[in-house]
Amino acid sequence: MGDTPDTGTQREFAFEWADFERLRALSQAHTGIVVPDAKFEMFYARLAKRLRALGLSSFREYADYLDSHKETEFSKFINALTTNLTSFFREPHHFAYLRDEIVPAARAAGQSRLRVWSAGCSTGEEPWSIAITLAEANMPFELLATDIDSDVLDTARQGIYPLERLDGVDERIRKRWFLRGKGRQAGKARVRAALRERVMFQQLNLVRPFRHTEPFDVIFCRNVVIYFDKPTKMALIQRFAESLQPEGYLVMGHSESLHGLSNQFRPVARTLYQKQEH
Repeated sequence: MGDTPDTGTQREFAFEWADFERLRALSQAHTGIVVPDAKFEMFYARLAKRLRALGLSSFREYADYLDSHKETEFSKFINALTTNLTSFFREPHHFAYLRDEIVPAARAAGQSRLRVWSAGCSTGEEPWSIAITLAEANMPFELLATDIDSDVLDTARQGIYPLERLDGVDERIRKRWFLRGKGRQAGKARVRAALRERVMFQQLNLVRPFRHTEPFDVIFCRNVVIYFDKPTKMALIQRFAESLQPEGYLVMGHSESLHGLSNQFRPVARTLYQKQEH
């Protein structure tokens, strides 16, 4: 385990190593996310607000509370721990490949639409970037966006963002697909209704078994599996393969790879894979 972090008393709330072990075991069992020892301080910082809200004095009390109030508290526990770092058109080569390779190939094959899944969509920048890319290419689409975190899903569904979040977005794209807020909404922008009505948002835990009624052409799951242990990664990649059309695409994050996890995909671009039939 290495050096145990200081669990001394110079804190607002008592936080012992046993509390950390207990809470991270709950987190991993539910989400599949592996929490290393080095995240001890992060755990404290992110969960302290829940203790304040509940009027508790120690993390042991919080763990007990969590055990007895799972239906009401567990989603808040997970929401506090999950990281939501995203931006519009992040890793732009993925959207370029979608526009320049996947869409033309679908058209050439006589497809009338693309079915896309943004798995782990966070606050919505990724699915809106996908939707804009496909709308700009005049490609009809169905887009499902899912996340385990109910709070970020609410943000994603509303499609309202501070203007500075659009700083890196082309001016023409901003004017076509976003409305600038006025009055109380000044300083914000909202995804236009024509786009909002074409995306479906849904809460989903990727670690639990899932089944979709129709396979997808493309699955984006970027910077999600990096947090899972190897058995969880392998099981998830297998379920993704089962959820894709033959020769469908899986898009991963910049620091992720399928190497050693699956032989059902071949790399076609940087962190972008195509399902191959054996």
